[in-house]
Amino acid sequence: MATSLTSFSDEARIALDTLSGRASSLFSPSLRLGVTGLSRAGKTVFITAFVHNLVHGGRLPLFEAQKSGRIARAFLEEQPDDAVPRFQYEDHVEALVGQRIWPDSTRAISELRLTIDYESASAWGRMFSGGRLSVDIVDYPGEWLLDLPLLGKTYRDFSAEAFALAHLPVREDLSRDWRGLSDTIDADGPADETTARKLAESFTAYLRACRLDERALSTLPPGRFLMPGDMDGSPALTFAPLPGLGDRRARSGSLHAMMERRYEAYKTHVIKPFFREHIARLDRQIVLVDAMQALNAGPGSMADLERALTEILACFRPGRGGFLTDWFSRRIDRILIAATKADHLHHESHDRLQAIVRRLADRAIARADFSGAAVDVVAMAAVRATREGTVRQGRETLPVIIGTPLEGETIGGERFDGQTETAVFPGDLPAKIDTLFDGDGHGEAEPPIRFVRFRPPRLDRTAEGVTLSLPHIRLDRALQFLIGDRLA
Repeated sequence: MATSLTSFSDEARIALDTLSGRASSLFSPSLRLGVTGLSRAGKTVFITAFVHNLVHGGRLPLFEAQKSGRIARAFLEEQPDDAVPRFQYEDHVEALVGQRIWPDSTRAISELRLTIDYESASAWGRMFSGGRLSVDIVDYPGEWLLDLPLLGKTYRDFSAEAFALAHLPVREDLSRDWRGLSDTIDADGPADETTARKLAESFTAYLRACRLDERALSTLPPGRFLMPGDMDGSPALTFAPLPGLGDRRARSGSLHAMMERRYEAYKTHVIKPFFREHIARLDRQIVLVDAMQALNAGPGSMADLERALTEILACFRPGRGGFLTDWFSRRIDRILIAATKADHLHHESHDRLQAIVRRLADRAIARADFSGAAVDVVAMAAVRATREGTVRQGRETLPVIIGTPLEGETIGGERFDGQTETAVFPGDLPAKIDTLFDGDGHGEAEPPIRFVRFRPPRLDRTAEGVTLSLPHIRLDRALQFLIGDRLA
Protein backbone atom coordinates (compact mmCIF):
# COMPACT_ATOMS: atom_id res chain seq x y z
CA MET A 1 0.00 0.00 0.00
CA ALA A 2 2.87 2.37 0.78
CA THR A 3 3.78 2.60 -2.93
CA SER A 4 0.48 4.39 -3.65
CA LEU A 5 1.12 7.04 -1.01
CA THR A 6 3.77 8.99 -2.90
CA SER A 7 4.48 10.49 -6.29
CA PHE A 8 7.71 10.22 -8.29
CA SER A 9 8.88 13.60 -6.97
CA ASP A 10 8.15 12.50 -3.39
CA GLU A 11 10.24 9.37 -3.93
CA ALA A 12 13.09 11.43 -5.37
CA ARG A 13 13.16 13.68 -2.30
CA ILE A 14 13.00 10.65 0.01
CA ALA A 15 15.92 9.05 -1.86
CA LEU A 16 18.09 12.18 -1.56
CA ASP A 17 17.31 12.52 2.13
CA THR A 18 18.07 8.82 2.73
CA LEU A 19 21.37 9.04 0.86
CA SER A 20 22.43 12.02 2.98
CA GLY A 21 21.47 10.21 6.19
CA ARG A 22 23.30 7.02 5.20
CA ALA A 23 26.46 8.97 4.44
CA SER A 24 26.36 10.56 7.89
CA SER A 25 25.82 7.15 9.51
CA LEU A 26 29.13 5.89 8.12
CA PHE A 27 30.90 8.01 10.71
CA SER A 28 28.17 8.17 13.38
CA PRO A 29 25.89 5.07 13.36
CA SER A 30 22.27 5.89 14.11
CA LEU A 31 18.85 4.28 14.14
CA ARG A 32 15.51 6.07 13.82
CA LEU A 33 12.84 4.58 16.07
CA GLY A 34 9.23 5.61 15.53
CA VAL A 35 6.92 5.57 18.56
CA THR A 36 3.21 5.81 17.93
CA GLY A 37 -0.13 4.70 19.28
CA LEU A 38 -3.64 5.98 19.50
CA SER A 39 -4.82 8.45 22.13
CA ARG A 40 -3.76 7.58 25.72
CA ALA A 41 -1.83 4.47 24.69
CA GLY A 42 1.21 5.69 26.64
CA LYS A 43 3.65 7.03 24.03
CA THR A 44 5.10 9.74 26.26
CA VAL A 45 5.44 7.36 29.20
CA PHE A 46 7.14 4.73 27.04
CA ILE A 47 9.79 7.12 25.71
CA THR A 48 10.45 8.56 29.16
CA ALA A 49 10.86 5.08 30.67
CA PHE A 50 12.99 3.92 27.72
CA VAL A 51 15.48 6.76 28.25
CA HIS A 52 15.33 6.78 32.07
CA ASN A 53 16.13 3.07 32.38
CA LEU A 54 19.09 3.28 30.00
CA VAL A 55 20.53 6.48 31.44
CA HIS A 56 20.14 5.28 35.05
CA GLY A 57 21.09 1.64 34.48
CA GLY A 58 17.64 0.21 35.19
CA ARG A 59 16.77 -3.40 35.89
CA LEU A 60 16.56 -4.87 32.39
CA PRO A 61 17.32 -8.61 32.64
CA LEU A 62 16.06 -9.44 29.12
CA PHE A 63 18.02 -6.62 27.48
CA GLU A 64 21.21 -8.53 26.72
CA ALA A 65 23.64 -5.62 26.29
CA GLN A 66 22.65 -4.21 29.69
CA LYS A 67 22.54 -7.58 31.43
CA SER A 68 26.03 -8.53 30.25
CA GLY A 69 27.51 -5.19 31.31
CA ARG A 70 28.48 -4.15 27.78
CA ILE A 71 26.82 -0.73 27.96
CA ALA A 72 29.34 1.80 29.25
CA ARG A 73 26.93 4.73 29.36
CA ALA A 74 23.82 6.18 27.76
CA PHE A 75 23.31 9.92 27.47
CA LEU A 76 21.20 12.53 25.67
CA GLU A 77 22.61 14.56 22.79
CA GLU A 78 21.30 17.32 20.56
CA GLN A 79 18.85 15.93 18.05
CA PRO A 80 19.81 16.15 14.36
CA ASP A 81 16.55 17.75 13.14
CA ASP A 82 16.53 21.40 14.22
CA ALA A 83 13.06 22.03 12.79
CA VAL A 84 11.39 19.32 14.91
CA PRO A 85 10.37 20.11 18.52
CA ARG A 86 12.44 18.33 21.16
CA PHE A 87 10.74 15.67 23.28
CA GLN A 88 10.73 17.28 26.73
CA TYR A 89 12.21 14.33 28.60
CA GLU A 90 13.24 16.26 31.70
CA ASP A 91 9.74 17.69 32.22
CA HIS A 92 8.16 14.26 31.84
CA VAL A 93 10.58 12.68 34.35
CA GLU A 94 9.74 15.42 36.84
CA ALA A 95 6.02 14.73 36.36
CA LEU A 96 6.44 10.96 36.86
CA VAL A 97 9.06 10.93 39.61
CA GLY A 98 8.72 14.28 41.35
CA GLN A 99 4.96 14.89 41.19
CA ARG A 100 3.72 11.34 40.60
CA ILE A 101 1.39 12.45 37.84
CA TRP A 102 1.17 11.15 34.28
CA PRO A 103 2.73 13.54 31.73
CA ASP A 104 0.68 15.29 29.08
CA SER A 105 -0.26 13.26 26.02
CA THR A 106 1.42 13.59 22.64
CA ARG A 107 -0.14 16.48 20.72
CA ALA A 108 2.38 16.84 17.90
CA ILE A 109 5.58 15.33 16.57
CA SER A 110 8.76 15.53 18.66
CA GLU A 111 12.20 13.95 18.71
CA LEU A 112 15.01 12.98 21.08
CA ARG A 113 18.50 11.56 20.51
CA LEU A 114 19.84 8.98 22.98
CA THR A 115 23.42 7.86 22.39
CA ILE A 116 24.71 4.56 23.75
CA ASP A 117 28.38 3.72 24.21
CA TYR A 118 28.83 -0.06 24.27
CA GLU A 119 31.27 -2.88 23.77
CA SER A 120 30.55 -5.38 21.01
CA ALA A 121 29.79 -8.94 22.11
CA SER A 122 32.29 -10.41 19.63
CA ALA A 123 36.02 -9.91 19.19
CA TRP A 124 35.43 -9.22 15.49
CA GLY A 125 32.90 -6.56 16.36
CA ARG A 126 35.19 -4.95 18.92
CA MET A 127 37.88 -4.72 16.25
CA PHE A 128 35.78 -2.95 13.61
CA SER A 129 32.92 -1.28 15.52
CA GLY A 130 33.13 2.15 17.08
CA GLY A 131 30.92 0.93 19.91
CA ARG A 132 28.52 3.86 19.70
CA LEU A 133 24.90 3.98 18.51
CA SER A 134 22.62 7.02 18.42
CA VAL A 135 18.90 6.22 18.70
CA ASP A 136 16.74 9.02 17.30
CA ILE A 137 13.34 8.53 18.94
CA VAL A 138 10.50 10.06 16.91
CA ASP A 139 7.24 10.54 18.82
CA TYR A 140 4.10 11.21 16.79
CA PRO A 141 0.33 10.88 17.32
CA GLY A 142 -1.30 7.73 15.97
CA GLU A 143 -4.22 9.89 14.85
CA TRP A 144 -1.91 11.45 12.26
CA LEU A 145 -0.79 8.02 11.10
CA LEU A 146 -4.40 7.08 10.38
CA ASP A 147 -4.42 9.88 7.79
CA LEU A 148 -1.90 8.10 5.57
CA PRO A 149 -4.44 5.73 3.94
CA LEU A 150 -6.26 8.85 2.68
CA LEU A 151 -3.39 9.42 0.23
CA GLY A 152 -4.62 6.42 -1.74
CA LYS A 153 -8.30 7.40 -1.60
CA THR A 154 -10.35 9.88 -3.60
CA TYR A 155 -12.77 12.25 -1.93
CA ARG A 156 -15.64 9.98 -3.05
CA ASP A 157 -13.90 6.98 -1.42
CA PHE A 158 -13.36 8.95 1.79
CA SER A 159 -17.00 10.08 1.90
CA ALA A 160 -18.42 6.61 1.22
CA GLU A 161 -16.24 4.99 3.92
CA ALA A 162 -17.03 7.73 6.47
CA PHE A 163 -20.78 7.23 6.10
CA ALA A 164 -20.43 3.43 6.14
CA LEU A 165 -18.60 3.66 9.49
CA ALA A 166 -21.10 6.21 10.82
CA HIS A 167 -23.96 3.75 10.30
CA LEU A 168 -22.32 1.00 12.39
CA PRO A 169 -24.28 0.28 15.61
CA VAL A 170 -21.41 1.48 17.80
CA ARG A 171 -21.42 4.88 16.04
CA GLU A 172 -24.97 5.37 14.83
CA ASP A 173 -26.24 7.46 17.75
CA LEU A 174 -23.06 9.55 17.89
CA SER A 175 -23.21 10.42 14.19
CA ARG A 176 -26.94 11.17 14.08
CA ASP A 177 -26.66 14.98 14.24
CA TRP A 178 -23.94 15.15 11.60
CA ARG A 179 -25.77 12.74 9.28
CA GLY A 180 -28.99 14.67 9.76
CA LEU A 181 -27.29 17.93 8.80
CA SER A 182 -25.62 16.28 5.78
CA ASP A 183 -28.98 15.04 4.51
CA THR A 184 -30.20 18.65 4.25
CA ILE A 185 -27.28 19.69 2.05
CA ASP A 186 -27.32 19.80 -1.75
CA ALA A 187 -23.84 18.70 -2.84
CA ASP A 188 -24.46 20.16 -6.30
CA GLY A 189 -25.54 23.50 -4.86
CA PRO A 190 -23.24 26.54 -4.89
CA ALA A 191 -20.11 26.50 -2.71
CA ASP A 192 -20.79 28.28 0.55
CA GLU A 193 -18.29 28.93 3.36
CA THR A 194 -20.89 28.95 6.13
CA THR A 195 -22.29 25.58 5.04
CA ALA A 196 -18.77 24.10 4.78
CA ARG A 197 -17.90 25.32 8.27
CA LYS A 198 -21.10 23.95 9.82
CA LEU A 199 -20.55 20.55 8.22
CA ALA A 200 -16.89 20.45 9.32
CA GLU A 201 -17.78 21.42 12.90
CA SER A 202 -20.56 18.82 13.10
CA PHE A 203 -18.29 16.11 11.65
CA THR A 204 -15.51 17.01 14.11
CA ALA A 205 -17.94 16.89 17.06
CA TYR A 206 -18.93 13.37 15.99
CA LEU A 207 -15.28 12.27 15.80
CA ARG A 208 -14.59 13.69 19.26
CA ALA A 209 -17.58 11.86 20.72
CA CYS A 210 -16.28 8.61 19.23
CA ARG A 211 -12.96 9.06 21.04
CA LEU A 212 -14.47 9.44 24.53
CA ASP A 213 -13.93 6.62 27.05
CA GLU A 214 -17.49 5.32 26.73
CA ARG A 215 -16.84 4.21 23.13
CA ALA A 216 -13.03 4.37 22.87
CA LEU A 217 -13.11 4.19 19.07
CA SER A 218 -9.89 4.41 17.08
CA THR A 219 -10.57 4.77 13.33
CA LEU A 220 -11.16 8.53 13.24
CA PRO A 221 -9.53 10.23 10.23
CA PRO A 222 -8.78 12.98 9.40
CA GLY A 223 -6.45 13.11 12.41
CA ARG A 224 -5.87 16.87 12.34
CA PHE A 225 -9.58 17.42 12.93
CA LEU A 226 -8.94 16.12 16.45
CA MET A 227 -5.47 17.71 16.78
CA PRO A 228 -5.50 20.78 14.49
CA GLY A 229 -2.58 22.66 16.06
CA ASP A 230 -1.73 25.86 14.16
CA MET A 231 -3.99 24.83 11.28
CA ASP A 232 -7.18 25.32 13.27
CA GLY A 233 -9.76 27.10 11.12
CA SER A 234 -7.79 26.84 7.88
CA PRO A 235 -9.63 25.88 4.65
CA ALA A 236 -7.61 22.65 4.51
CA LEU A 237 -9.40 21.59 7.72
CA THR A 238 -12.81 22.98 6.75
CA PHE A 239 -14.33 20.11 4.82
CA ALA A 240 -16.44 17.05 5.56
CA PRO A 241 -17.71 13.92 3.78
CA LEU A 242 -20.83 14.30 1.67
CA PRO A 243 -23.44 11.54 1.24
CA GLY A 244 -24.60 9.84 -1.95
CA LEU A 245 -21.86 11.06 -4.29
CA GLY A 246 -21.68 7.80 -6.23
CA ASP A 247 -19.50 8.09 -9.33
CA ARG A 248 -20.63 11.53 -10.46
CA ARG A 249 -18.06 14.27 -11.04
CA ALA A 250 -18.14 17.49 -9.05
CA ARG A 251 -19.79 20.40 -10.86
CA SER A 252 -17.57 23.49 -11.08
CA GLY A 253 -18.38 26.00 -8.34
CA SER A 254 -20.43 23.49 -6.32
CA LEU A 255 -20.13 22.59 -2.64
CA HIS A 256 -18.99 19.14 -3.79
CA ALA A 257 -16.13 20.73 -5.75
CA MET A 258 -15.14 22.91 -2.78
CA MET A 259 -15.03 19.95 -0.41
CA GLU A 260 -13.10 17.83 -2.88
CA ARG A 261 -10.54 20.61 -3.45
CA ARG A 262 -9.99 21.09 0.29
CA TYR A 263 -9.68 17.35 0.84
CA GLU A 264 -6.94 17.23 -1.79
CA ALA A 265 -5.25 20.25 -0.18
CA TYR A 266 -5.27 18.40 3.15
CA LYS A 267 -3.51 15.48 1.50
CA THR A 268 -0.97 17.72 -0.23
CA HIS A 269 -0.11 20.14 2.58
CA VAL A 270 -0.64 18.01 5.69
CA ILE A 271 -0.37 14.27 5.03
CA LYS A 272 2.32 14.07 2.33
CA PRO A 273 4.93 16.17 4.18
CA PHE A 274 4.33 14.11 7.34
CA PHE A 275 4.89 10.87 5.45
CA ARG A 276 7.88 12.09 3.45
CA GLU A 277 9.71 13.86 6.28
CA HIS A 278 9.05 11.42 9.10
CA ILE A 279 7.45 8.02 8.34
CA ALA A 280 9.60 7.30 5.27
CA ARG A 281 12.77 7.88 7.35
CA LEU A 282 12.10 5.28 10.07
CA ASP A 283 14.21 2.14 10.65
CA ARG A 284 12.23 0.57 13.52
CA GLN A 285 8.71 1.09 14.86
CA ILE A 286 6.72 0.40 18.02
CA VAL A 287 2.92 0.70 17.97
CA LEU A 288 1.39 1.06 21.44
CA VAL A 289 -2.15 -0.25 21.87
CA ASP A 290 -4.48 0.49 24.79
CA ALA A 291 -6.58 -2.64 24.43
CA MET A 292 -7.85 -2.23 28.00
CA GLN A 293 -9.97 0.80 27.12
CA ALA A 294 -11.44 -0.96 24.09
CA LEU A 295 -12.15 -4.07 26.19
CA ASN A 296 -14.10 -1.93 28.63
CA ALA A 297 -16.12 -0.34 25.84
CA GLY A 298 -17.20 -3.65 24.26
CA PRO A 299 -17.03 -5.67 21.01
CA GLY A 300 -17.77 -2.71 18.74
CA SER A 301 -14.72 -0.86 20.05
CA MET A 302 -12.57 -3.96 19.72
CA ALA A 303 -13.61 -4.33 16.07
CA ASP A 304 -12.82 -0.66 15.49
CA LEU A 305 -9.38 -1.02 17.10
CA GLU A 306 -8.68 -3.98 14.82
CA ARG A 307 -9.66 -1.84 11.83
CA ALA A 308 -7.36 0.98 12.96
CA LEU A 309 -4.40 -1.36 13.44
CA THR A 310 -4.94 -2.80 9.97
CA GLU A 311 -4.81 0.67 8.44
CA ILE A 312 -1.79 1.72 10.53
CA LEU A 313 0.37 -1.28 9.68
CA ALA A 314 -0.51 -1.00 6.00
CA CYS A 315 1.05 2.48 5.93
CA PHE A 316 4.58 1.52 6.98
CA ARG A 317 7.37 0.60 4.60
CA PRO A 318 8.31 -2.76 6.06
CA GLY A 319 10.96 -5.20 4.92
CA ARG A 320 14.66 -5.57 4.38
CA GLY A 321 16.50 -3.80 1.59
CA GLY A 322 19.70 -4.76 -0.20
CA PHE A 323 23.12 -3.18 0.09
CA LEU A 324 22.47 -0.77 -2.78
CA THR A 325 18.78 -0.04 -2.22
CA ASP A 326 19.42 0.81 1.44
CA TRP A 327 21.37 3.86 0.32
CA PHE A 328 18.25 5.36 -1.29
CA SER A 329 15.28 3.92 0.60
CA ARG A 330 14.72 3.12 4.26
CA ARG A 331 12.67 0.11 5.31
CA ILE A 332 11.25 -0.67 8.73
CA ASP A 333 12.72 -4.09 9.43
CA ARG A 334 11.27 -4.54 12.93
CA ILE A 335 7.79 -3.63 14.19
CA LEU A 336 6.72 -4.22 17.79
CA ILE A 337 3.03 -4.10 18.71
CA ALA A 338 2.80 -3.51 22.47
CA ALA A 339 -0.32 -3.91 24.60
CA THR A 340 0.16 -1.25 27.27
CA LYS A 341 -1.06 -1.00 30.87
CA ALA A 342 -0.37 -4.67 31.68
CA ASP A 343 0.08 -3.51 35.29
CA HIS A 344 -3.72 -3.05 35.45
CA LEU A 345 -4.03 -6.85 35.35
CA HIS A 346 -2.61 -9.62 37.49
CA HIS A 347 0.26 -11.40 35.71
CA GLU A 348 -1.95 -14.48 35.29
CA SER A 349 -3.86 -12.54 32.61
CA HIS A 350 -0.83 -11.11 30.77
CA ASP A 351 -0.63 -14.00 28.29
CA ARG A 352 -4.29 -13.50 27.44
CA LEU A 353 -3.81 -9.75 26.96
CA GLN A 354 -0.92 -10.51 24.63
CA ALA A 355 -3.08 -13.03 22.75
CA ILE A 356 -5.83 -10.42 22.36
CA VAL A 357 -3.45 -7.93 20.75
CA ARG A 358 -1.97 -10.70 18.60
CA ARG A 359 -5.52 -11.42 17.41
CA LEU A 360 -6.03 -7.70 16.72
CA ALA A 361 -2.85 -7.53 14.66
CA ASP A 362 -3.09 -10.86 12.82
CA ARG A 363 -5.31 -9.62 10.02
CA ALA A 364 -3.26 -6.46 9.59
CA ILE A 365 -0.04 -8.48 9.40
CA ALA A 366 -1.62 -10.89 6.90
CA ARG A 367 -2.84 -8.07 4.65
CA ALA A 368 0.39 -6.06 4.60
CA ASP A 369 3.33 -7.20 2.52
CA PHE A 370 5.96 -7.26 5.23
CA SER A 371 8.69 -8.56 2.90
CA GLY A 372 10.88 -10.07 5.60
CA ALA A 373 10.20 -7.58 8.37
CA ALA A 374 10.13 -9.05 11.87
CA VAL A 375 6.93 -8.43 13.86
CA ASP A 376 6.44 -9.20 17.55
CA VAL A 377 3.69 -8.64 20.11
CA VAL A 378 4.20 -8.03 23.83
CA ALA A 379 2.05 -7.14 26.85
CA MET A 380 3.94 -4.50 28.83
CA ALA A 381 3.82 -1.51 31.15
CA ALA A 382 6.58 1.00 30.48
CA VAL A 383 6.01 2.33 34.00
CA ARG A 384 4.54 -0.10 36.49
CA ALA A 385 2.05 1.71 38.72
CA THR A 386 0.97 -1.32 40.79
CA ARG A 387 2.37 -4.36 42.58
CA GLU A 388 0.72 -7.74 43.08
CA GLY A 389 -0.71 -9.41 46.16
CA THR A 390 -3.51 -11.69 47.38
CA VAL A 391 -6.54 -11.17 49.61
CA ARG A 392 -8.82 -13.62 51.39
CA GLN A 393 -12.52 -13.49 50.59
CA GLY A 394 -14.32 -16.17 52.54
CA ARG A 395 -12.60 -19.41 51.63
CA GLU A 396 -11.16 -17.99 48.43
CA THR A 397 -7.78 -16.36 47.90
CA LEU A 398 -8.00 -13.75 45.16
CA PRO A 399 -5.06 -12.32 43.18
CA VAL A 400 -5.09 -8.51 43.36
CA ILE A 401 -3.11 -5.51 42.21
CA ILE A 402 -2.17 -2.82 44.73
CA GLY A 403 -1.69 0.85 43.94
CA THR A 404 -2.94 4.40 44.45
CA PRO A 405 -5.98 5.16 42.26
CA LEU A 406 -6.06 8.59 40.65
CA GLU A 407 -8.18 11.22 42.34
CA GLY A 408 -11.80 10.84 41.24
CA GLU A 409 -11.58 7.14 40.35
CA THR A 410 -14.33 5.00 41.89
CA ILE A 411 -14.50 1.36 42.97
CA GLY A 412 -17.77 -0.08 44.21
CA GLY A 413 -19.16 3.37 44.91
CA GLU A 414 -16.05 4.50 46.81
CA ARG A 415 -14.42 7.62 45.37
CA PHE A 416 -10.67 7.92 45.82
CA ASP A 417 -8.68 11.01 46.81
CA GLY A 418 -5.47 10.24 44.92
CA GLN A 419 -3.57 9.54 48.16
CA THR A 420 -5.01 6.26 49.44
CA GLU A 421 -3.49 2.96 48.38
CA THR A 422 -5.90 0.09 47.79
CA ALA A 423 -6.05 -3.51 46.55
CA VAL A 424 -8.14 -4.15 43.44
CA PHE A 425 -9.35 -7.41 41.93
CA PRO A 426 -9.47 -6.44 38.22
CA GLY A 427 -11.12 -9.64 36.97
CA ASP A 428 -9.87 -12.24 34.53
CA LEU A 429 -9.66 -12.08 30.77
CA PRO A 430 -11.50 -14.98 29.11
CA ALA A 431 -9.52 -17.96 27.84
CA LYS A 432 -11.51 -17.93 24.58
CA ILE A 433 -10.68 -14.49 23.25
CA ASP A 434 -12.97 -14.72 20.20
CA THR A 435 -15.87 -13.88 22.53
CA LEU A 436 -14.40 -10.39 22.90
CA PHE A 437 -14.83 -9.74 19.18
CA ASP A 438 -18.37 -11.08 18.79
CA GLY A 439 -20.77 -8.44 17.56
CA ASP A 440 -20.14 -4.92 16.31
CA GLY A 441 -22.42 -2.96 18.57
CA HIS A 442 -22.16 -1.08 21.79
CA GLY A 443 -23.16 -2.64 25.05
CA GLU A 444 -23.85 -6.09 23.63
CA ALA A 445 -21.64 -7.90 26.09
CA GLU A 446 -20.52 -7.29 29.65
CA PRO A 447 -16.80 -6.44 29.59
CA PRO A 448 -14.62 -9.08 31.27
CA ILE A 449 -12.71 -6.50 33.32
CA ARG A 450 -13.22 -3.10 34.83
CA PHE A 451 -10.05 -1.22 35.56
CA VAL A 452 -9.24 2.00 37.36
CA ARG A 453 -6.33 4.31 36.65
CA PHE A 454 -3.48 4.54 39.13
CA ARG A 455 -0.93 7.20 39.99
CA PRO A 456 2.70 6.61 39.03
CA PRO A 457 4.62 4.68 41.71
CA ARG A 458 6.73 6.19 44.47
CA LEU A 459 10.30 5.34 43.55
CA ASP A 460 12.55 3.57 46.02
CA ARG A 461 15.91 5.03 47.06
CA THR A 462 19.14 3.27 47.88
CA ALA A 463 20.88 3.64 51.23
CA GLU A 464 23.01 6.35 49.59
CA GLY A 465 19.88 8.29 48.63
CA VAL A 466 20.02 7.49 44.92
CA THR A 467 16.63 7.26 43.23
CA LEU A 468 16.18 3.96 41.38
CA SER A 469 14.97 3.71 37.79
CA LEU A 470 11.31 3.54 36.87
CA PRO A 471 9.80 0.05 37.41
CA HIS A 472 8.26 -1.67 34.41
CA ILE A 473 6.79 -4.86 32.98
CA ARG A 474 8.67 -6.26 29.95
CA LEU A 475 10.21 -2.97 28.86
CA ASP A 476 13.48 -4.92 28.66
CA ARG A 477 11.94 -7.36 26.18
CA ALA A 478 10.79 -4.41 24.05
CA LEU A 479 14.28 -2.87 24.10
CA GLN A 480 15.90 -6.17 23.13
CA PHE A 481 13.61 -6.55 20.11
CA LEU A 482 13.88 -2.93 18.97
CA ILE A 483 17.61 -2.20 19.37
CA GLY A 484 19.31 -5.30 20.85
CA ASP A 485 20.71 -6.54 17.53
CA ARG A 486 22.34 -3.16 16.86
CA LEU A 487 24.27 -3.46 20.13
CA ALA A 488 25.54 -7.00 19.50
